[in-house]
Amino acid sequence: MKRNIYLDTIPIDEAVGKVQAALDRESLLGTETIPTHEAAGRITASAIHARLSSPTYHSAAMDGIAVDAEATFAAREDAPLTLGTDAFVPVNTGNPLPDGTNAVIMIENVLMTADGSARIEAPAFPWQHVRRIGEDIVATELLIPQNHELTAYDIGALLSAGIWEVTVHERIVMHVIPTGDEVLDFTDRPTPAPGQVVESNSQVFAALAQSWGIDIRRTAPVPDKPGALIEAVEDALGTDAHIIVIGAGSSAGAKDYTRTVMESVGSVLVHGIKAMPGKPTLLGMADKAHGGKLLVGAPGYPVSAVVCMEELVAPLCAWLTRRTLPRRPEVDVELTRSVPSKLGMEEFLRLSIGRVGEKYVATPLSRGAGMITTMTRAQGICRIPANSEGVEQGATVRADLRVPQDALERTLVAVGSHDNTIDLLANALMGLETPIHLASTHVGSMGGLMAVKNGSCHMAGTHLFDPETGDYNTPFVRKYLPDVDAVLVNLAVRHQGLMVPVGNPKGISGVDDLTREDVQFINRQRGAGTRILLDWHLSEAGITPQQVNGYDKEEFTHMAVAVNVLTGAVDCGLGIMAAARALGLDFVPLARERYDLLIPREHLADPRVQAVLDLIRSADFRTSIEALGGYETTCTGEFMEAGQGLP
Repeated sequence: MKRNIYLDTIPIDEAVGKVQAALDRESLLGTETIPTHEAAGRITASAIHARLSSPTYHSAAMDGIAVDAEATFAAREDAPLTLGTDAFVPVNTGNPLPDGTNAVIMIENVLMTADGSARIEAPAFPWQHVRRIGEDIVATELLIPQNHELTAYDIGALLSAGIWEVTVHERIVMHVIPTGDEVLDFTDRPTPAPGQVVESNSQVFAALAQSWGIDIRRTAPVPDKPGALIEAVEDALGTDAHIIVIGAGSSAGAKDYTRTVMESVGSVLVHGIKAMPGKPTLLGMADKAHGGKLLVGAPGYPVSAVVCMEELVAPLCAWLTRRTLPRRPEVDVELTRSVPSKLGMEEFLRLSIGRVGEKYVATPLSRGAGMITTMTRAQGICRIPANSEGVEQGATVRADLRVPQDALERTLVAVGSHDNTIDLLANALMGLETPIHLASTHVGSMGGLMAVKNGSCHMAGTHLFDPETGDYNTPFVRKYLPDVDAVLVNLAVRHQGLMVPVGNPKGISGVDDLTREDVQFINRQRGAGTRILLDWHLSEAGITPQQVNGYDKEEFTHMAVAVNVLTGAVDCGLGIMAAARALGLDFVPLARERYDLLIPREHLADPRVQAVLDLIRSADFRTSIEALGGYETTCTGEFMEAGQGLP
């Protein structure tokens, strides 16, 4: 089977339009008649006219007495009118209006006398407090037009009008076929070996499809064998499915067979869109013998697959069912750092968003197409247009929210150094009676200081050591933020050292061993306090960065460094004891350091910040920190002063 080559990428809206022009919507999606009480959320296929009026009789709209209005015209406050028992009929709300009456007087405006008469001080007017026949619905009138999404209220109106069944457009059925030799079926609860992954995209698709009112089917993962792939697609085309989604295999690799498989049962309409992530997306149509169904080749990387589904499949499904695609809420956000972008490609940038002061700030998350956690952490997404080479720090962009807007008011924005206690804090904040979401971005201690300087966060995690004074953080705050009024609150004193495999097979005992040819090291990113600590220790030992094999290889979190050691990608990396302990690694102690939260004074009274201070000062939270291993909490929650150094 030949290798895929795709060069003619097209914009997303053009791709959607091309597919719409090719599909025969009328024949692809039929109609069905279903019970009215089960039709909420469905789309009407034709106009619906009322069979009954509502109400079907004149009825009392109040508790009181039914009267002939003309017989009450003489009543005055200074000359009450007494109605004999033959001049009125007691009624309750909803009762049919008795013959010979055309108005209702509320019971509170009636004085009943001992002989059963009724005294009134004001006249009634015709049809007063009466629900007349057809007041709400008149038989034969248009009740619901075609192509209308039925709501809960519509169901009530339809039943009131005597409509027991409705004809609606069929519900779309989507069949997903995951592919790949390396893909393991999640239903088997597998433990992947190197080179294997657990299949999850189909369930992302399923959850999205269900939110769009679409039924989902799934085939167990199919290996990268052309015959098996064609058979799986043909089997799916033989079912009631309207859309067949082939997961992965849409790119240009040697085992990317999706295009060829599509061409075996139909034609390819689009191969490649001008978008990142999502570029390798395939769209096609089965031939008439296979029902003219929509074929989708979704990229294998999770974020690319989401873009394919949300930006292409969702609007096509809405078009097929005549449904209006709902718009997400939008807000203007200020970017905390510059984002370059590739000219000619629309980019979907995931953002961590929160309100800081009077503005919404957004920190771009990792742009890797394979990082599904950036979707779980994102509060919003902005689009960088294809004709732009990026967006500068401080620029205001429009973001589509992935959470309700009021959730941003309950979001605490933390930018700076990574630490496992931040994850502990995030979970504890969500356990409060009024949950607070902690949106944390790991850009290193210096990145955190710059975020505070730019007014882009509520707090920043920092652990910067100054060799000249032996102090932590304060010298750097004074140097880089001289005009910022901020305080330092200790979160913990932590133990840094070299994380090594179990048993320390290479006998690494300190930074001197990093110069050995047989030792592969992994570093933290520039600006990270851990890297600054390493540089100081290397300098003290008379070692240059060039002597360390792997000095330029970077990771952004302690856990990422630990994973590299665990998997054997490197022999060691500098990090905290808690990260080594979490993954069962051995640990060579190197230093104790102070990890503080830098908080602008203007945010100290913010309820979200107060919640953090209350938590970290609690005995339970300190116990939780200590349980991680490699932490001391003697100063946790205290304000740190210049020159305080380590306890």
